Amino acid sequence: MRTDDGPAALDDPALDDPVGQSLVTRHAHLARRLGRAATYQADVATFSAVSTEPDAEDWADLAELLGPGAFADMFSCPATPPRDWQPVFTLEGRQMIWPGGNPPEGPGAENDLVELGKDDVPDMLGLVARTEPGPFRPRTHELGTYLGIRVEGTLVAMAGERLRPPGWTEISAVCTAPEARGRGHAARLISGLAARIVARGDRPFLHVAERNSGAVALYERLGFRTRRQVTFRGFRTP
Repeated sequence: MRTDDGPAALDDPALDDPVGQSLVTRHAHLARRLGRAATYQADVATFSAVSTEPDAEDWADLAELLGPGAFADMFSCPATPPRDWQPVFTLEGRQMIWPGGNPPEGPGAENDLVELGKDDVPDMLGLVARTEPGPFRPRTHELGTYLGIRVEGTLVAMAGERLRPPGWTEISAVCTAPEARGRGHAARLISGLAARIVARGDRPFLHVAERNSGAVALYERLGFRTRRQVTFRGFRTP
């Protein structure tokens, strides 16, 4: 288990290409690949990756994988695609890491956290539709562990594991139904996931949109700190 907060953690190259590193290692079974381009299976996640120094062939391979006029979610990849790739969105954000030591602690006990699986997908998709935490597909739960909180049988909050570059696990899909906010659900879910991640020898990290100041503040209160600024970008293939 890595619990240091030194340069080796901050400079880990796996965090500079979390999508690509996940697709060729612990998520290889969920990937589609052609040459040096890779993307997730369409019902798992939207993210795609090319080599760290892509050439025209890499972009052509990714376009072939995705198909004509398809959405290419390049996440935080800094490389610029060819000019005939149409920009879809640009979003400023940050990558945050848990710096080590004891896992962050949320308010209250964790005994109300339930593990979510295939049978919970309709409820998960319903909560995502109401709260819009980011891309979420019918098989996104296969990326890792997802935890939820139910009140009288209704799923009102959840969070889960997404990208998994070597040594790290990303916490994502943190969302709470409007009527259940202000009760510490998000903090409790993040803390529960972080404890599980640390217990198996990984370190938690996450990504957040810069405009989501409330989420940034929550993550900082739980002990996460900014590693670097990132720009999320999406394109449409020719």
